[in-house]
Amino acid sequence: MADFFDAFAVASSGLSAERTRLTTIASNMANARTTRTPEGGPYRRQVPVFESEALDPFGSSLEAATKRVVVSGITQDDRPPIRQYDPTHPDADAEGYVLLPDINVMGEMVDLMTAQRAYDANANVIEATRDMAMAAIGIGR
Repeated sequence: MADFFDAFAVASSGLSAERTRLTTIASNMANARTTRTPEGGPYRRQVPVFESEALDPFGSSLEAATKRVVVSGITQDDRPPIRQYDPTHPDADAEGYVLLPDINVMGEMVDLMTAQRAYDANANVIEATRDMAMAAIGIGR
């Protein structure tokens, strides 16, 4: 039977996933102009991959349908770098062009706000579930 602990598990997995998303967005924004990485070439935008996972796949149909979020990995965006003319840049090629990451900072800001709102929503679910559990304990007294 689904209970308070399942609600906590689902919401806490959402918190963890959104924290990973926030971290990757921050990394993308910090490296929006990075032209040289240890792997070579410009920084590549990072994207977390979320998947759902059943809390109890062998339970009732409700329990099997109750899912949590897991981060299955972090992938690199496959968009090619932007070629920008800047012959004074230390990483410019013979023609004076520099390869920059294809990162839209405004788009990353929108993703950041969305991730923050999702994080807040999961935190509110945990708080509401805690309040319901405390009220249930109070009824039992």
